[in-house]
Amino acid sequence: MTIGTPVSTPFTAASTALEVVAGIDLTGRRVVVTGGGSGIGVETARALASAGADVTLAVRKPEQGDRAAAEIIGTTGNDRVTVAPLDLADPASVAAFVANWDGPLHILVNNAGMMASPEMRTPQGWEMQFATNHLGHFALATGLHPALAAAQGARIVSVSSAAHLRSPVVFDDINFERRVYEPWAAYGQSKTANILFAVEASRRWADDGILVNALHPGAIRTNLQRYVTEDDLARMRAQSGPATPSWKTPEQGAATSVLVATSPLLDGVGGRYFEDCQQAGPHQPGTRTGVADYALDPESAHRLWNLSTQSTTPLTS
Repeated sequence: MTIGTPVSTPFTAASTALEVVAGIDLTGRRVVVTGGGSGIGVETARALASAGADVTLAVRKPEQGDRAAAEIIGTTGNDRVTVAPLDLADPASVAAFVANWDGPLHILVNNAGMMASPEMRTPQGWEMQFATNHLGHFALATGLHPALAAAQGARIVSVSSAAHLRSPVVFDDINFERRVYEPWAAYGQSKTANILFAVEASRRWADDGILVNALHPGAIRTNLQRYVTEDDLARMRAQSGPATPSWKTPEQGAATSVLVATSPLLDGVGGRYFEDCQQAGPHQPGTRTGVADYALDPESAHRLWNLSTQSTTPLTS
């Protein structure tokens, strides 16, 4: 299932974020990158700063963000890179970030996340991966909606994963209360939620000029895999066989995020899923590419939005 004419670009899986943003002027544009202190987040932020944007690194560890900001300033010469604390699993932290934001916001990159973690829950009872990867970003985006609308042409980048192919959103048991917890199923469910958010936000916010798209950055070895052992990786590669994708560098992994955030080729495009700097086609059985039909299903997207609104009421009311 796709929406509208598929988008094609001159970029590939080997393209870097800096190559994608080359020639694009973001002077005067304000950007927030969650998880901007490491991995593909810092490379996304670096590319956007190199194009002249004012970039805020929204990070759980401010000291790590400070180091990243200093390094980005040093490599780009753009001193408009700041750091703000944000813990997506803590509703109070998200609310504080939203309350402290002033003025328009042109690009929001929902990049932070956790992968295949041991079973954990928030104080509110939500499974931690779903709470961090989806609910926290949902609350952040809806809380910042007035700032995004004020930008008159904002974009939201929802960093998903090919792991969404592992699981739809299991609405009857999101928190693994009746089924055995499985780290990859929980991660996959949260990544499907990232795509469904893009589908519904694009529909709801089209009149505000806000474009929302999701993407798979590729396989990149970063701190995101801190819970993933080498044995886990070897087992996954054995299961995937020859279809296993090769590793990308963080600079290559950030490329599709930067494409979704900035490319004029995506003007007017929303509610879609990209990989390797191209709009993805439908998933084909036996592959680890493409987008699952359930991740683009408008009814599921609407249901998830309502559930998420109810779950983050203090931030979205």
